[in-house]
Amino acid sequence: MENRSFARPTAAALIDEGLRRHMLRVYNYMAGGLCITALTAFLIANTSLFNLFFTTTGMTGLGWLAVLSPLIMVFAFGWVITKGTAAQTQLAFWVFSALMGASLSPILMVYTQQSITKIFLITAATFGGMSLYGHTTQKDLSSIGSFMIMGVWGIIIAAVVNIFLKSPGMSYAISFLSVIIFTVLTAYDTQKIRQLYYADDIGEVASKKAVAGALSLYMDFINIFIALLNLFGDRR
Repeated sequence: MENRSFARPTAAALIDEGLRRHMLRVYNYMAGGLCITALTAFLIANTSLFNLFFTTTGMTGLGWLAVLSPLIMVFAFGWVITKGTAAQTQLAFWVFSALMGASLSPILMVYTQQSITKIFLITAATFGGMSLYGHTTQKDLSSIGSFMIMGVWGIIIAAVVNIFLKSPGMSYAISFLSVIIFTVLTAYDTQKIRQLYYADDIGEVASKKAVAGALSLYMDFINIFIALLNLFGDRR
């Protein structure tokens, strides 16, 4: 009887420890991706490499490739998750992070360093708070998460339209909505990562799930950061 009384708490403790390790792996991948993005952006913006991507009159062919390739990689990532190995999935994530850094390098030329640092810290605090909420809340966020995903598609369509309209008002509205949508998605994606952990996959499947989760949170962080920078960033 005494052994039985300790069986259930021990099992729960093992599950909690496994979940903790899984979430730590996800956040480590995400942090690694952000570091690669920042280093790539800094390297391109502060060397002659910048001229290969961007000129005073606009983007070069390589620049357009740098801007569009992360979007292409996001869609290709699903195929890598399904068909690729864990190592290939990780490589795809690192490559994606570097390409994102190349596409974001112009912001280092547009905004002041102090402003970028300030917005990054605000983003980190916002992201951390919402991710913690998503991890700890008992409320099911599936319905609101699905609604926010629909909002992402709306933002993408509006952003494409605004390329031609070049409306400052629409740009402001898109950034404002992006902050709200991706902040909520941070909580939703964190809860989803936690729920997927209980599928009890092992080996390569578990590793690929960690990378996929990291990509979701990485995209949430990047989009919040860019939107806040557009709203409150100080230009040079």
